Amino acid sequence: MPKETAVYTHGHHESVLRSHRWRTAANSAAYLLGELRPGLAVLDVGCGPGTITADLAARVAPGRVTAVDTTTGILGQAAAVAAERGLDNIDFAVADVHALDFPDDSFDVVHAHQVLQHVGDPVQALREMRRVCRPGGVVATRDSDYAAMTWYPKPPGLGEWLDVYGRVARGNGGEPDAGRRLLSWARRAGFTDITPTAAAWCFATPESRAWWSGLWADRTTDSVYAELAVRGGHASDEQLAAIASAWRSWGEDDDGWFMVPHGEVVCRK
Repeated sequence: MPKETAVYTHGHHESVLRSHRWRTAANSAAYLLGELRPGLAVLDVGCGPGTITADLAARVAPGRVTAVDTTTGILGQAAAVAAERGLDNIDFAVADVHALDFPDDSFDVVHAHQVLQHVGDPVQALREMRRVCRPGGVVATRDSDYAAMTWYPKPPGLGEWLDVYGRVARGNGGEPDAGRRLLSWARRAGFTDITPTAAAWCFATPESRAWWSGLWADRTTDSVYAELAVRGGHASDEQLAAIASAWRSWGEDDDGWFMVPHGEVVCRK
């Protein structure tokens, strides 16, 4: 697979968007919020359905946010979220983070959430994000780290899920353990003023367990990820069904606890 080519492992199945629409600036970009103020120009890379984008736009208004993703379909959903919230300071465009179609020094803040784990060349992506960032501005990126995820109890099916997911993601050209690599990638991209941090999501209440386990059970059997797993020879339909069942059983356990750790970097240009 060419260096800058990667397949988006998750796709945009409803089970995926169920997770993405839950994300807010508060629960997914808290490390960045201190850098935001009214009037800034922001580029949101890989905006998805736009819930974080909308939060950023509300914080920097009357400044503008440019939201980019790889397909027009998901940008339409992001535009609908902006319209529902009455936000008119967001522009939308299709873009490839490896070769952004913006002039040098265009934005005060360049943000990407859960993007670098899916791209073919994360260092080149960061170089491009740095290029379009103005001197004194920041590039901020946050990615989960699958191998560092932990849960209790430990049914064998969830261990198999992690193994299969890792093989599928890497087979698609991505790096599922991106969180721990962000500092290294940022340094290789030319940044020297970097603030690295970490934060986690935790799913342990009955409601959050049911939500998290349900969306992963559905994703395991019904999404693009499931198709890629079978097509790539990483798992059979029967194996995926068993993993989905393990997810649902875990979600019904009153002792169930799941942590998703994230690496974060704020890189000042």
